[in-house]
Amino acid sequence: MTWLGNLAPFAAALLFLLIVIAYAIRILREYERGVIFTLGRFTGVKGPGLILLLPYVQQMVRVDLRTRVLDVPSQDVISRDNVSVRVSAVIYFRVIDAEKSTIQVEDFMAATSQLAQTTLRSVLGKHDLDEMLAERDRLNEDIQKILDVQTDAWGIKVATVEIKHVDINESMIRAIARQAEAERERRAKVINAEGEQQAAAKLLEAAEILARKPQAMQLRYLSTLNVIAGEKNSTIIFPFPMEIADMLATKKEVPPRAG
Repeated sequence: MTWLGNLAPFAAALLFLLIVIAYAIRILREYERGVIFTLGRFTGVKGPGLILLLPYVQQMVRVDLRTRVLDVPSQDVISRDNVSVRVSAVIYFRVIDAEKSTIQVEDFMAATSQLAQTTLRSVLGKHDLDEMLAERDRLNEDIQKILDVQTDAWGIKVATVEIKHVDINESMIRAIARQAEAERERRAKVINAEGEQQAAAKLLEAAEILARKPQAMQLRYLSTLNVIAGEKNSTIIFPFPMEIADMLATKKEVPPRAG
């Protein structure tokens, strides 16, 4: 019993030493950094690998440097042309400065989320509905630049912003459909008018060519007869010689002699 009593203090001291060592040793992964505070004051950023801390004197805050995905909830936005829509987006960002992300902001995830929501409403409210639907790449770039500048003080780099959905109410969808239909009709009428104009120009050109050689019209008649005969129909067409037409026109122009 005396021997066991003498070993008790050593066992207690060894246990205390093991507890201190367990508390002092920290292991950080490759994508982690440790922000060290000594007696409450910032003393540096360490990691990755094995980190030794002074128990009860130093504290460490782990910071993950991997890219994070932030889903921005749907926001009610009124466009510049007074159309109410609901827009949702997703943001890809990562921490590039562990010191700033720990000291300068309390919760950088919540802060980035709130900032993304207000920036999304602010930027999209300056554009028309057609621009939201057709120019998403430019809007994504504008939002990304604004967020990147504002989150730089927090040690955060916004890599990408993607607008996921632009939800429109049913009445506006019907109005857009009517607008698209009217646009299609307008294009069809313009194309038809352009076709008539081009056809008229070609007919005028052909008439000028045929007018130089009246015999060419006779050849055109014969070519038309050949086409009609190949269709196996019962229609018979007799071409009217152009020379007879010229003779009739000449007789009409000669005034009668006075008796």
